[in-house]
Amino acid sequence: MSIIDNSQNRMNIRVAELDDTETLFEIRTSVIENYQSREEIAALGITPESVAQMLETDCRAWIAEIDEQPIGFSIANATEKTIFGLFVLPAFEGRGAGRALMQAAETWLWSREIAEIWLVTGNDPSLRAYGFYLHLGWVPVGVEADGDFKGEMKFVKRCL
Repeated sequence: MSIIDNSQNRMNIRVAELDDTETLFEIRTSVIENYQSREEIAALGITPESVAQMLETDCRAWIAEIDEQPIGFSIANATEKTIFGLFVLPAFEGRGAGRALMQAAETWLWSREIAEIWLVTGNDPSLRAYGFYLHLGWVPVGVEADGDFKGEMKFVKRCL
């Protein structure tokens, strides 16, 4: 658990628990960029049950809170060596939650002695997420040719 104190509010980053699963879905379906409905997410096999199962195995999630209100989350998968998702409520963008959530996920993956991690995002440099990952030192390595991430840009980051 970490506290980030800025002039706007005190932000807390904590590890998500199983009973936070609904909160993760509420945040995920509230974003504007890269919006997906619960039905679209379920069609990809991502359901409250599958996320709960992930959290009980090789994944960990973190929730950013301001005044005990969840405002964002990240989730990482150690087996796949990936950042599975990072989302912040639109009203709370630009307050450092995304950076803090990414740091929590990266630190956890590095602690698992993983040398290189990856993520995917839309293949459009004008997307905020694309620029955000570049700013945090992620390197675009190419567009995924097939599978669940076909057409998305793959980014990698090596442990320093």
